[in-house]
Amino acid sequence: MNISTFHLSIALLMASGALGRAAVTEVAPANPPGLFAAPVNSRPLKIAIYEGPGSGEKGIVNVSERARQLPGVRVVALKPKEIGARDLAEFDVIVFSGGSGSAQSKAIGDAGRENVRKFVERGGGYLGICAGAYLACAGFDWGLGILNAKTVSNKWQRGRGMMRIELSDAGRSVFGAVPGQFTIRYANGPIITPLGREGLPPYQVAAWFRTEISENGSPAGLMLNSPAAVFSTFGQGRVLTIGPHSEDTPGLENFVPLALTWLGEK
Repeated sequence: MNISTFHLSIALLMASGALGRAAVTEVAPANPPGLFAAPVNSRPLKIAIYEGPGSGEKGIVNVSERARQLPGVRVVALKPKEIGARDLAEFDVIVFSGGSGSAQSKAIGDAGRENVRKFVERGGGYLGICAGAYLACAGFDWGLGILNAKTVSNKWQRGRGMMRIELSDAGRSVFGAVPGQFTIRYANGPIITPLGREGLPPYQVAAWFRTEISENGSPAGLMLNSPAAVFSTFGQGRVLTIGPHSEDTPGLENFVPLALTWLGEK
């Protein structure tokens, strides 16, 4: 289904009453082509991406394709055992894409979680998208503990739809001076708030949700104006998480490359 067809379907469902008012606050318009400029002066990066239980094949393919837009990049898929056993220092950035954060955590185990933490602490970059954003949070006992955040509700199945988000001033330092709101695909990504854990730096908001979806009994009013993307540091490394899915949203083709470029800066 393309974006135009999606918008038409949502509009017809809303008109017929098939979608409740809490489900989608508006029909999101399509993004103009090339909304975000490609990164400039990006050095060649070596990127690891997790591939195993808890990661969707389509997400891995889409994120890898976006990463390969960067000149000289090398993308290597790592299985769960490799996450725990391999020396990750050969990589600049590690990526955990969409799927299930708890399933990813279980698959890589204690050894994998500790290895990823050490990688970031020693200067590596971490990109978490949807499930990978959940995984980064310190608010779960199964999380990596590299992002000082927790979810606002345990009802994570908020739904799927095209949401509107907007960069913060801090986010424009990472993604460029894109004004106003733009559309991004959302699929049950985390709605986070500061955890306030001592010794862990607070995150900065890179983008805010400006519309909301709240299905399956999830509480309304919590997603609107909450963080859609955040970034922080962990030890000597950098952490960036994106709750929704830019990697397969038309017009946002450069969003992941910009995130990787920032994470790979030395």
